[in-house]
Amino acid sequence: MATGTFAQSIQSPNGRHTVAFQLTPAGEPTYQLTIDGKPVVKPGKLGLSIQNLPALTRDFKIEKTDTSTSSTVWKPAYGEVREIKDHHRELAVHLRHVSNVSLILRFRVFNDGLGFRYEIPAQPNLTYFIVTDEHTEFRLNGNHKAFWIPGDYDTNKYPYSTTLLSEVDALTVSNRHTEIGTRSPIGKNYVQTPLMMHSGDGLYINIHEAALVDYSAMQLQVDQQNFTLTSHLVPDAVGNKAYVRTPFKTPWRTILVSNKAVDLLNSKTILNLNEPSKITDTNWIKPQKFVGVWWEMHIGTATWDYAGTQDMYSPEILSNLKPTGKHGATTANTKRYIDFAARHGFDGVLIEGWNTGWEDWFGKWKEDVFDFVTPYPDFDVAELKRYAASKDVKLIMHHETSGSVTNYERRMQDAYRFMKENGYETVKTGYVGRIIPRGEHHDGQWMVNHYNRVAQALADQKIMLDAHEPVPPTGLHRTYPNWMASEAARGNEFNAWSVGNPPEHETILPFTRLLGGPMDYTPGIFEIKMSAYKPGTAFQVHTTLAKQLALYVTMYSPLQMVADLPENYESRPDAFQFIKDVPVDWDDSRVLAAEPGDYIITARKGKGENTWYVGAVTDEEKRAVPINFDFLNPRQDYLVTLYADALDAHWKDNPMNYTIQQFLVTHNSIVKVILAAGGGAALKIKPATEEEKKRVKRYRERR
Repeated sequence: MATGTFAQSIQSPNGRHTVAFQLTPAGEPTYQLTIDGKPVVKPGKLGLSIQNLPALTRDFKIEKTDTSTSSTVWKPAYGEVREIKDHHRELAVHLRHVSNVSLILRFRVFNDGLGFRYEIPAQPNLTYFIVTDEHTEFRLNGNHKAFWIPGDYDTNKYPYSTTLLSEVDALTVSNRHTEIGTRSPIGKNYVQTPLMMHSGDGLYINIHEAALVDYSAMQLQVDQQNFTLTSHLVPDAVGNKAYVRTPFKTPWRTILVSNKAVDLLNSKTILNLNEPSKITDTNWIKPQKFVGVWWEMHIGTATWDYAGTQDMYSPEILSNLKPTGKHGATTANTKRYIDFAARHGFDGVLIEGWNTGWEDWFGKWKEDVFDFVTPYPDFDVAELKRYAASKDVKLIMHHETSGSVTNYERRMQDAYRFMKENGYETVKTGYVGRIIPRGEHHDGQWMVNHYNRVAQALADQKIMLDAHEPVPPTGLHRTYPNWMASEAARGNEFNAWSVGNPPEHETILPFTRLLGGPMDYTPGIFEIKMSAYKPGTAFQVHTTLAKQLALYVTMYSPLQMVADLPENYESRPDAFQFIKDVPVDWDDSRVLAAEPGDYIITARKGKGENTWYVGAVTDEEKRAVPINFDFLNPRQDYLVTLYADALDAHWKDNPMNYTIQQFLVTHNSIVKVILAAGGGAALKIKPATEEEKKRVKRYRERR
C-alpha cells in the first residue's frame, strides 16, 4: 500500500503489540497490528457509509492525534476473578472529511490485543443519520485455520467447523443443520464473530466486538483468496444497518492475539472495553445453581403445553419425538423439584411451560401468543410461592416470546410486576422463531436495543436475567451485571433431539462464544444415551459423564443449571457430590493449558474459600494430560478428590463409567490424568486436615 500521511503508532504496555495508523495518498484511513514485530493484521481500510453523504472511506485529513495511558483496577459484582486490571495505551485520531464531517478513530492496545471504534462527535452539520454500511477490514497475514459458524442473522446454534479460511463454505454447513428452526444464512463466505483462528506461524487470533449498544451485530465476509475479513452489519427490513444520533460511537472491534492459546482464555480485554456498571447497588445480584422442569421436555417424557400434544421441534425431526401427553409444569412436579433443590442445597428451580400459549407458539409467526401472567390450570402460582419460600428455594421465571418482541414489550412491565409479587427474582427469556416486527432479525439494531432495554428494565425491578436466542454477548455483563448469562450458541439441549454436539464442541466454545460472556450451556447430564427414554433412538450426549462434571469449571457461568432429572443424580450420589460442591462465583481463575478444538484445563478458586476446582476436557481423542499444581500455596498440603473417566470409558461406547480417587498433593506436584475420548476430569482440591494427611496416600512428587 502506498505511503500516505503517517499519524502515529502506539505499543501495548508490555511492548509486544503495536498498532499504527496512517492515511493513504487518497486520504483513506488504515491501521495495522503487529506482535513482536510480526504482522497480525496488515494495513487494512476503515470507514463508514452514511445515507445522503459521500462515503466516509477516503478524502480525510488529520486534524490532531491524542495518546494516553491508563492503568486501573476494578472489582466485578461476581465473576471469574476477584478484581480486574485495565492497563492499556490509547490513540485517538481526529479526522476531517472533505464533506466537513468530523470522525474520530479510537484505538486501545492491551497486553493481549486491540480494541478500536468509530466515533462521530456532535456537530452542526450532522445530528441524525443512517448507517448503510461499515467498511472495517481485517487483512490477515495468511490462510489461517479458523473455527467458525455460518453467517446468519437469526441463529448462532451451529456446531463449529474447522477449516482454512479459503475453505469456508457456510451455505453447505447451514443447509446440513435443519434442526435449527429459524435460519437466515447470508452466503457461502460469511461467518459470525467471535471468530477464532490459528495462524501457520503459531499465533492465536480472535476477532469479535465489545460493548454492542445501539448498533447491529458485526459478522464477517471472508475474501478466500486474499484472506481479508470485512465487517458485515446485520440489516433491517429495508437494508439499513443503524439509525443513530450524534454524538455516536460504534461498538469496539476487538482483536485478541498471542502465541499462547491460554492468553486468550485468560483475557479480560472485552470486559475492559465495556462501560462500568449502571447498577449502583449490586448486592441483590446472586450467582446461583438451579434445577428445573426443562430437560424432561427435551427428552420427550413431558411437554411444555397443558394438553400434552405439542412439540417445539421443526418438521424435520418430529418423527423422532412422539408427543407423550404429559404436561411437565404442574404444581406437583414443581414441588418435586423444589424438594430436590432444598435437599441438595441448590438455589433455584426453573419452570418452563407454566403459562398458557404453548399449544400455539412454535413456527406460527403469530404476534399475540403469550401474556406472561396467566398460568395453566394445573400450576398453582400462590401455592408454589408459599411452598418454595418454606424450603428457602427461589423460583425462576420463564418468558418465551416465540419471537414476538412487540408483544413482549407491551407486556413485560406487567410480567415483571407479576414476578415480584410471586417471589421470582430471575427470569430466563427466549426468542425462538422469526422476529416480530417482521423484517427485523435477532442480531439487528432493533433487537440489540431490545435486549439492552430488557436488561435495564429488569435491573430497575432488581431481577436477574438469563437470555436465550439473543445476539452474541459482547461483555455487557459488566455494564448490566444482572444480565448474568446468555445462550447464544449451540447448547447441551441439542444432544437430546438432534445429531448433537461433537466431542470437540466444548473445547471450541471457550475460544469463541464464551469470550463475550457467560453461557447457559446447561451441563450436568448423567443419563448420556437418550435410548433410556426412547428405546431405539441413537441420540445421545457426545461426552462422558466425567466430562459433564468438568464443564462446570471449563464453561464459566454465574448461573449454572443442574440440568438432568433428579433421579439420575440421586442414583449416582458419589459423582453428584462434585456438582453440589462446585461454586459458581470465583476469586481466581487460570487456564492451565489449552488448544482450541483439542483440550482445555482450567483451575478456579472458590469465592471466599481456600478450595480450588479443576476441569479438564478433551475432544474425540483420548489424552493423558499433566496437571501442574504450582498455583497452590507452597506451605500447604492439599487433598485432591479426582472424578475421572474409567479406563474403559468412551463418549460413545461406554460414556457413564467413571472413577473417584483421593490423594495428597503439594504445589510441586504434577498429576497425570487420563481423559477418555470425548471425556474429561473434575478435581476438588482443598487444604488437607491432619487426619487426612495420615489416612490418604500422597501422589508421587515431581523429581
